[in-house]
Amino acid sequence: MGNSSSRGRSKPGQGHGSKVAPSSSAGEQSQQKTFKWSIDGFSSLLDKDAGWTYSRVFEAMGHNWYLKLNPRDKKSSGSKEYVSLRLELANSSVKSDTVVDASFKLLIYDQSFGKHSEHEVSHSFQTASTSTGTSCMISLGKLKKQSSKFLLNNCCVFGVEFIKVTTLKANTTSETLFVQKTSIFNEAKTYTWDIDDFFALKNPGYSPEFEVGGYKWHIIMYPSRDGNHLSLYLKLKKTNDLPSDTANLVELTLSIKDQETGKHRKGTGRCQFAKNARTWGWSKFMSLEDFKNSANGYLVKTKCCVVAEVAIVGSSKME
Repeated sequence: MGNSSSRGRSKPGQGHGSKVAPSSSAGEQSQQKTFKWSIDGFSSLLDKDAGWTYSRVFEAMGHNWYLKLNPRDKKSSGSKEYVSLRLELANSSVKSDTVVDASFKLLIYDQSFGKHSEHEVSHSFQTASTSTGTSCMISLGKLKKQSSKFLLNNCCVFGVEFIKVTTLKANTTSETLFVQKTSIFNEAKTYTWDIDDFFALKNPGYSPEFEVGGYKWHIIMYPSRDGNHLSLYLKLKKTNDLPSDTANLVELTLSIKDQETGKHRKGTGRCQFAKNARTWGWSKFMSLEDFKNSANGYLVKTKCCVVAEVAIVGSSKME
C-alpha cells in the first residue's frame, strides 16, 4: 500500500495502548537499525475484524517505513490462523528513479527467554513494490501458548532489525504510448509496387519511394533469404526531424497479390518506427516454393505485385 506518513499515523496500532520504542535526535533516528512495536491489549485486537493493523511511520537507515500486522492471517488453503508481519516503505521515501535494496529481520519477541521468532528477508523496494510479501511468522495458537512468552500480560512485541540498506538509481526506462482515434487524418494509405521481372530484382530490392503521414517509405523485398524464403519489410526513409526519444506507431499490412484468384498472402502488424528501428516486416514472409508455384498466382511468368497499406495510428515517448 506504501502510503505516506499521514496514513501511517491514522492507524497506530488499533489495539489498546500500542507503543513505539522511543528514539533520540533526528540524526540518530535516521541511522537506527531496530524498531520495536509493542501492542498492549493484544486480546482486544484479536476481537476486532480480521485485517491489517499499521504502526506509525518510523525513520530508520535514512528512510521512512512502517510495519503491518495481521494476527489472523490464513494461507491460501486451510483455516489455520497465523500471525503475519510485513515491512513497507512509506510513500515519502518512494521515488520513481530509485530502488531501495534492504536486508532485515522481522521479529516476534519472546519476552522472557529471548527465543524470538525471526524471519530474514531481502527485498527491493520501489514504486511497483513498496511492501514485502506476507510472512506467516508463527501460528496464532503458538503465539498464545503460555510457555512461549510471546504474549505476556496481554502484550506482544513485534519489530524489524535492519541488516543492510542500499539506495540505488533505478535501472529503468519507461515508454508512454498514445494511440489515436481513427479519423480521416490517419486513415491507411495504399501503395502498390508492380515488379515486372522478379528474377532481375536485387537482394534486397527496394520499391520506389512513397509518402504516408508526412514520412517517406520503401518496401524492401529479399527474393531469397536463407535460401528458401522470400522476405518482406517496410522501411522508414532516414529522417532527421524525428527526435531520438519518440516513435510512431504504424499499422501496416504487406501483401503479395494472388493475380489469379485474389487470395492474397498478407502480413499485418502494429509496430513502432523510430530512428533506431526504421525497418519492420517478416524474414520468412512465405516460402519460395509457394511463391513460385504457378498454381498460386503470386508469380505470373516474371511478374509479381506487392501492396503496402500504411497508417500512423499513434506515437510514443521514452523517458
